[in-house]
Amino acid sequence: MTTTLYGIPNCDTVKKARTWLADNGHDFTFHDFKKQGLSRELVQGWLKDLDWETLVNRKGMTWRNLSDERKAQVNDADSATELMLENPSVIKRPVLAGVGPVSVGFSADQYASKFEGAK
Repeated sequence: MTTTLYGIPNCDTVKKARTWLADNGHDFTFHDFKKQGLSRELVQGWLKDLDWETLVNRKGMTWRNLSDERKAQVNDADSATELMLENPSVIKRPVLAGVGPVSVGFSADQYASKFEGAK
């Protein structure tokens, strides 16, 4: 399976993850989900490994800028999927797929463990 890093290029955490992957010799494909989009199947695949509450970034500006009514509508995996498809910026970044279970966020230790376990 191909390693794919999902995110947006101007996100600092995505930049750190991309740099770490390149510096550590890991081949990967970068998928800019604002430009390249997301499919329902892709998001539902992530939700097999991640809880929707982990995947939806409730601390980011995108979430904070939603109306209270819209926020209240996000109460399960299906409604979270709809929100992520409507507004990919609400997804916590980066999402890493293709190396064990799908993961979200970045730390050098997390990635080192993930790739060590995949050998």
